[in-house]
Amino acid sequence: MSAAKSKSETDDNERYDGRYDGRDKIIVTGIAGRLGRLLARRLHRWHEGRIIGIDRRDFPGRPRDIDHVRVDIRSKRARDVFRAGKVRALIHMGVMHDPRANQAEHHSWNVQGTQRLLEACAAYGVPKVIVLSSANVYGPRPDNSQFLTEDAPLMAAQDFPAIRDLIEVDMLASSYFWKQQSCDTVILRPVHILGSVHNAPSNYLRLPYPPTLLGFDPMMQLIHEEDVVESVLSALKPGVRGIFNVVGPGEVPLSTVLQELGRPSIPVPHILAKSILGTLWRTKLTSFPVPELDHIRYVCMVDGARAKEVLGFQPKHSLKETIRAVLNAT
Repeated sequence: MSAAKSKSETDDNERYDGRYDGRDKIIVTGIAGRLGRLLARRLHRWHEGRIIGIDRRDFPGRPRDIDHVRVDIRSKRARDVFRAGKVRALIHMGVMHDPRANQAEHHSWNVQGTQRLLEACAAYGVPKVIVLSSANVYGPRPDNSQFLTEDAPLMAAQDFPAIRDLIEVDMLASSYFWKQQSCDTVILRPVHILGSVHNAPSNYLRLPYPPTLLGFDPMMQLIHEEDVVESVLSALKPGVRGIFNVVGPGEVPLSTVLQELGRPSIPVPHILAKSILGTLWRTKLTSFPVPELDHIRYVCMVDGARAKEVLGFQPKHSLKETIRAVLNAT
């Protein structure tokens, strides 16, 4: 971010003057992302206190009663938001998912940024911390059991180094859970999120001719972006703590998903697909990195029973609505 502030940045930062006005605060990192904006709109109707978003990006369409602090999550100014008054909860969604980003910066943002946020929560006695992770931390593998529970090992980094940061963030939150017994720490691991978000699953399903791997048609678990937001709200309940797999309305073969979207697939042998995709990735003609091929090759399905039992979470969107949510991108 440049030293000179834009007008919108100045206006957003001046909306939050750092003084405690007596209201509970919920802090949301990554609030300017597509999923963060969905959560912001639900929170500002659901929460009677103050909502403060920390995100260095613009926040188009920001509700007027939500404060937007445009700073780096690693900065002292981000910590000052916690110092200013009573924080009811931190919802950490500001994890960078960009396989093209500089790896040192990627790691620093995700791991050091998360660590500093957790340190601020410990220093100022924040009673609730929610970290949005992903079921992808388990990794798609040929030897996966049918439905992985929350205590399954996190194996994704073995074949996909770019997800190593997400596993470290998840493990930092897990460590915080055990060390800070006075804080209700919640780690949410949703399955593939579909909707207006620009993530690997949604980007893949928007391709006019998505490649498939010859001889493979894995079962998939999908969840609507709005249901992920509802799972975050469920996790805000007092007394709720722990790790939760968050699943959608059911399982479906990849071929059925493509058929529902009217996408003619192109079956390609794995070795050939890896070579072609690698070339397209290096020449920046695709946003789908080579390691993501394992998600259309092997199964990675999780058990969402604990979220249903403890959080009371159940997806509201049908499987058809969830699949077709990728068509809503703007």
